[in-house]
Order: sequence, then C-alpha cells, then structure tokens
Amino acid sequence: MILSERTLQCLREMLNERTEYRSGPRLIEFFNGLGFHESYGPGFPSRWKFTDDRLASINGSPKIDECIRRTFAVINFVGRLPELDTLISDFNQYLAFDKWQIERVGAELRFKRLDKVELYEPSTPNDREEEFLRRDFSDLRFDGLGLEPTVLFVIEQRVREMEKCLSAGSPLSVILLAGSTLEGVLLGVATRLPKQFNTATASPKDKQGNVRGFQEWSLNSFLDVARELGLLEHATHKFSHVLRDFRNYIHPFEQLASGFAPRDQTAKICLQVLKSAGHDLRQNISKVK
Repeated sequence: MILSERTLQCLREMLNERTEYRSGPRLIEFFNGLGFHESYGPGFPSRWKFTDDRLASINGSPKIDECIRRTFAVINFVGRLPELDTLISDFNQYLAFDKWQIERVGAELRFKRLDKVELYEPSTPNDREEEFLRRDFSDLRFDGLGLEPTVLFVIEQRVREMEKCLSAGSPLSVILLAGSTLEGVLLGVATRLPKQFNTATASPKDKQGNVRGFQEWSLNSFLDVARELGLLEHATHKFSHVLRDFRNYIHPFEQLASGFAPRDQTAKICLQVLKSAGHDLRQNISKVK
C-alpha cells in the first residue's frame, strides 16, 4: 500500500496522539516492533519528525499495512470500540484518496481496495443515530432463518411487546428484551451453520484454544462472528455496541454500579438493531456456505 503525503500526516497524528499519546520511548518501542532497531537517548528528534521519517521509509511496503493495524489495534480499545470506529472513519477520509479503506470486522481490521475515491460527509454521532433509526423495517420477518416455528412465534411476539413498551415509556424493558431476543436469533442461526461459526476468527476460545460451545458464547461473540461471516451489515454491527453494552443491566447491581439510566433514545436504537439484524440475516444467510 502506498500512501500519499497527506494520508501519512494523518497516520502520524493517529499514531502519536489520537489513538494514544506515545512518548519518545513508546515510539521507539512501536517502530522496533515493525523491525527497526532504534534506541532512545540524546539527540532524539521531535516526535513528529521521528514518526514522519519512519513512515516514509516503510511507505509502499507490507510494513505500512502492519503499522496501520498496530495503530488501530482493536485490543487497545476494549470497552471503547465506538471511539475506535470514529478514529477509523476519520482516517478513511484521507485513505480514500489512495483508493483504500479500513473496515473493522469484530477484532479484525481489513483493507478494502476501492475502484474510485469514495468520500463521505462527516456527521455527528447524533446524525448517525438518526439516520440509522430512519431505516424502515415495517415488513420485518424472521422466517427463512431455519428457526423452529415455535421459536419464530415467540420472537415475533417479543417484537410486538417491545414496540408496546416503547410507546408506554418503558425503555429498560425494551433494552433487555432486544438483547435477549437477538441473542436467541443468532444462537438459532449459529446452530444451523455450526461449521461457519466455529471456524470464524472471532469465535470465542478457551485457554487451550478450543472453540467454546454455543451455550457459552456471549451476545458480543455472536455479533462479531455474524459480522465476520457477512451475515450482518456494517451499520447493524456498528450500532449493536449500544445493545450489547447494556445487555448486562438485566442484573440490578450492574445497573446500580454503572449509574445507567435507560433513555427512550437508547431503547429505540436497541429495537432498531434487532430489526436491522433480522433484515440483514434474511438477506445474507443464503450467501454463507
């Protein structure tokens, strides 16, 4: 991958400041992890010059790809994935001019080659939420996913109940029902496609490296694997963090410890994630072999 000068400057800002503040010694450590043999001491230049020089020297080689992956390493953003997604989106604004794009799929970062420069108008988090909420799923159905008829009946009944709870001003009920229902839907899909789910990179594993049984998977694991397999679209997966982050508040002490106060807006997003996931699954399940 060959990056333009402006994209390299943006990468330097991400590396030095925005993904985390890296001091001189931390920059030495970072670049030595890419194969450099540097040491920190008297005569060390400014951090921006040091970074610019190293980025220029690896530009166009596989090391620039690895540098980007390390800069946006998902493991450094555990509990802060929305922040990481925003940083990736900001970097993609520049990377698009080099006809590349980064996409996060669960814990994996993927590079996508673009046929042309694709620009996106920056938007605020509230703008993105409203855009997601405007998607129409009035014709939503969960058939075609291989679920048992009795399970389908319960799911559709739950969706109707969530809509009533939302109208009645009971956001916590919506949030908890949406999380458990989506988990049940994804478990049903995983049971139909065990090989695909178990061999996915994002599948949860025990200390011995063995994939855990589906009954031990969290909602987060189901979502990440479904996204990796192409069952869920980017927007659905992106907003699913709202639903999965609040899933644990089914326990009163978790809610008390966090100080979480459920809002109608949060409930609307959670219900919309469930509906969007149902739509994506019906559209994509036939593509997964």
